[in-house]
Amino acid sequence: MSKIKHTVTIALLIQIFTSFLIAFSIGFQSVIDLSILDWAILQGLLAGLVSLFLRMPMWWIPIHLIFMPLTIAVLALNISSNWFLVLFLCLLSIYGKTYKTQVPLYLSSKSVNQALTTLLPQQGIFSFIDLGSGCGGLVNNLANTHKNGLFYGIEYAPLPFLISKLRSIFSGSTSKIVWGDFWNHDFSSYDVVYAYLSPVPMASLWQKATKEMRPGSFLISNTFIIPDIPPDKSIKLDDFSNSTLYLWKIRI
Repeated sequence: MSKIKHTVTIALLIQIFTSFLIAFSIGFQSVIDLSILDWAILQGLLAGLVSLFLRMPMWWIPIHLIFMPLTIAVLALNISSNWFLVLFLCLLSIYGKTYKTQVPLYLSSKSVNQALTTLLPQQGIFSFIDLGSGCGGLVNNLANTHKNGLFYGIEYAPLPFLISKLRSIFSGSTSKIVWGDFWNHDFSSYDVVYAYLSPVPMASLWQKATKEMRPGSFLISNTFIIPDIPPDKSIKLDDFSNSTLYLWKIRI
């Protein structure tokens, strides 16, 4: 988590640094005749280039590009601050603490469900958990097709968690969805741990998995690899994002 905080701090420093540069450049307004919005767009471009140069995660670039221009545009429209509070609460309910975890809300495709169906045991009781289970579609579908499995989902964002709970209740699914942070959740009781996160936490996830998961259990990641740890198996999926499932078997 310290790496995540480090990345957020760098992003903030980029905004401050480029804003000071633009503020200094505005002193030459008589030479460079630009509007405030033009300067804001220039600041966004500069912040995006600095972010790219520092090799920050790619999703920071569009954030840097639109942050200052959007701020200036909103101020010019004189929108009530109450709407910003409403928007913030809506985003918080959907995405949770994405600013902290840097794990956006990703929804697994039907191709993932089909691929996992071929990987999961057809006989014998096993347990499966989806880390950041979103709206619960994956665990509900797998629970309906694998009656020999115990399926769990853990989700921290309030609105997806509520949707998944209601979905599980009204569909009669045997899956169990819990609210919480999977970093504080023990992996030792699961045979299969599935994750669709982001590149940032994968090294930390591997450390947690190898510390807590039993030998012979499996860690499966959608799209994102564990640095310097080759997977035991990979399955290329034919879905909208051309994603790949990566599978690691936990050994002693």
